[in-house]
Amino acid sequence: MSMLSTDPIADMLTRIRNAIMVNKREVRLPHSTMKERVARELVNAGFLAKVEVKETKPQSEMIITINREGQNPVITAIERVSKPGRRLYAKASELPRIKSGRGVVIVSTSKGVMTGQAATKAKLGGELICKVY
Repeated sequence: MSMLSTDPIADMLTRIRNAIMVNKREVRLPHSTMKERVARELVNAGFLAKVEVKETKPQSEMIITINREGQNPVITAIERVSKPGRRLYAKASELPRIKSGRGVVIVSTSKGVMTGQAATKAKLGGELICKVY
């Protein structure tokens, strides 16, 4: 049986969700540029502590630190919005607000991956990747 995922971003989000449930501080997973961009946006939004990329053979590894020592995880829920079988897109004016602004939606726009608030300010729409609160 192959361990390749048809949706690597959903796999990353599931690994983060599972690590939080069993009180792990970090997650190691195969690196991809898209997963790194999503994780870095979550770091900038304050939901993750840090993201590191370790160059190894045959594939690089990404290490996501969920929370710092002695702190509780900030993430309550993390879920994929757009799926491979059903992509969801939104205009800048239609980007959802998550939990009255306490959460974020990550959007893939023509200018790169960014939070919904940044996309609204830049007047950019795009594919809704995930929502976190």
